[in-house]
Amino acid sequence: MNHDRWIEDKIAQLRQDNLWRSLRSIESIPLGRATIDGKEIVLLGSNNYLGLSAHPQVIEAANNALTEFGTGSSGSRLTTGNLNLYTKLERKIASLKQTEAAIVFSSGYLANIGVIPALAVEGDLILSDELNHASIIDGCRLSKARKSIYLHSDLNHLEHLLKDASGYQHRWIITDGIFSMDGDIASLPDIYDLACQYNARLIVDDAHGLGILGKKGSGTVEHFGLSQNQDIIQTGTLSKAVGGLGGYVAASKNLVELLINQARSFIFSTGLPPATLAAATTAVDIIRSCASVRQNLLKNAQNLQNALLQNGFDFLPNETQIIPLIIGPAKQALHFSEVLFEHGVYAPAIRPPTVPEGTSRLRMSVIASHTENDIKKVIQALIASRTAVDKLH
Repeated sequence: MNHDRWIEDKIAQLRQDNLWRSLRSIESIPLGRATIDGKEIVLLGSNNYLGLSAHPQVIEAANNALTEFGTGSSGSRLTTGNLNLYTKLERKIASLKQTEAAIVFSSGYLANIGVIPALAVEGDLILSDELNHASIIDGCRLSKARKSIYLHSDLNHLEHLLKDASGYQHRWIITDGIFSMDGDIASLPDIYDLACQYNARLIVDDAHGLGILGKKGSGTVEHFGLSQNQDIIQTGTLSKAVGGLGGYVAASKNLVELLINQARSFIFSTGLPPATLAAATTAVDIIRSCASVRQNLLKNAQNLQNALLQNGFDFLPNETQIIPLIIGPAKQALHFSEVLFEHGVYAPAIRPPTVPEGTSRLRMSVIASHTENDIKKVIQALIASRTAVDKLH
């Protein structure tokens, strides 16, 4: 086989299917506005929901840790990489999540591909929502447990699968808290009730809920008043509302100790840089006290949804900061995103395999620092872009 030719053919096929992806160069702090490829635009695709990556206290904490500890951790956490900064961060995450303990991984992706295979073993059954994040999907694939996919947020289908799940030593239900591409919230109280009824254990990936939902910003579990249920395992990331890098699992002390010994993505990954750990610790502190910022974020999201509705756009309404504008064909979604960029707004085109065929979309996520003028500019740009795209399709 000519491997160079094989690679060229793969690239050509991706381009033909309108699934080719390229990198844009962001040249400023990614807040409400940013400079991308030399052009100042309204940024509508950032996960920096609360703007904490640019918060003065967060930056100060990172600078102090950089001066004290240097740039890197020097090894995996089980060798030389377990800086004492981890202890402080993990205690604060556990306190925010109201769990006995927490463990920090080097990314949210590593958290999910570590915890799922470590817990769900041969002889077990995993029941996973069909729209779960890729990190959950890959974690399930790495597990030796049997996998069953239930229709998105379909409690009847989930219960049907649970009824048929006899003969397994353990059953694990895994769901996103907020679904990253649709923006809807999982019905955790109902899912938890089913878990209890059928002797299953619930794992919730709260990547997009931490810092956004709940009175203290703890996320979807707190949002539904389920924090007292200590058998719910919570995973997530520190790269979105926290504004940094890393992932976590918040659970019982015994489960955390098991992961230290069994989660391969924990054992074989280099520890996070000290500046990243210190920044995340400060950001978690700020999340507890920034209810007004969370409220402003969700107000921005609601204002944008209201404007989309008034102007006849096809989107998936929800109660969160993620607003999917459904386009349909991948080629048209890609073109819409490019035209929108020329009008001064960046919202990335999301295409298969990230979303199902025929549902390509612009994934629009507002952040707390967007202004009323930003939202108006977004709507104006969307209307102008829709007109331009319609003329060509």
